[in-house]
Amino acid sequence: MASLPKDTLHFPAEHRPFLEPHLPPKELPPVNGSFFPFTTVTFATSLDSQLALSPGAPTQLSGPQSKAMTHYLRSRYDAILIGVGTAAADNPSLNCRIEGVGGYGGEGLQGQPRPIIIDPAARWDFTANHKIFQLARNGQGRAPYIITGLATPPTDKKAILEEAGGKFITVDVATTGINDHKLEWKDVLKALSAVGLRSVMIEGGGIVINSLLQPEYFPVINSVIVTIAPTWLGIGGVVVSPPRRFNDEGKPMAAVRLDHVEWHPFGEDVVLCGKVKL
Repeated sequence: MASLPKDTLHFPAEHRPFLEPHLPPKELPPVNGSFFPFTTVTFATSLDSQLALSPGAPTQLSGPQSKAMTHYLRSRYDAILIGVGTAAADNPSLNCRIEGVGGYGGEGLQGQPRPIIIDPAARWDFTANHKIFQLARNGQGRAPYIITGLATPPTDKKAILEEAGGKFITVDVATTGINDHKLEWKDVLKALSAVGLRSVMIEGGGIVINSLLQPEYFPVINSVIVTIAPTWLGIGGVVVSPPRRFNDEGKPMAAVRLDHVEWHPFGEDVVLCGKVKL
């Protein structure tokens, strides 16, 4: 048997059962664009609800146990999704490194999720040498699908994507400012369903998560899994804080509340699992 890559992660079987109620069923039916994929919002945060020290700044929050948990989660989803800001800043791998998946002791690409990048204006300036494409060539991950609002994406980027097994997916985009674009999440999720993706794990960044945690999208969120690290990042970071809501009398109320909540310690971190309260 070939040796495993040095960055292979291990997530013991005894740590997995508590996650099961919050994950997609192992035998999901095929989809064809008429239904939404099973959708989970997941991210690591500080005690002051921040994802990073500043936009584009790599920030290590998860400890080794919860990091391995995140990669196990990736193995259970057809796709994982991030925004273009995260893609441009981090040059992410967006693969799964748990022992037993494809490229890490498993066959083919079994257990490797499809990376999805939300990039309305196709501004991600990637090349074939970006980490995500190197892993795809090495059989340790899949090439990304990029969600864009452009009917005709850049031909050079399109060629890189398609050569690696990825592609652009065009959806309708509303322009809300000079350089601001807004995607309708239900259109995005239906587009993923239309290409056969039955489940998606939405990992960030802050703009993506805050735009999804709004009342009109609560029904399409099946679960939320948050890793909380025992640290404060301080003022000025990237915050998960969706828009304030108001009741019928115009008084402020909580933006989002979770239901069916479970807490689980992992090393120095705590993992929170729940469902959005409708």
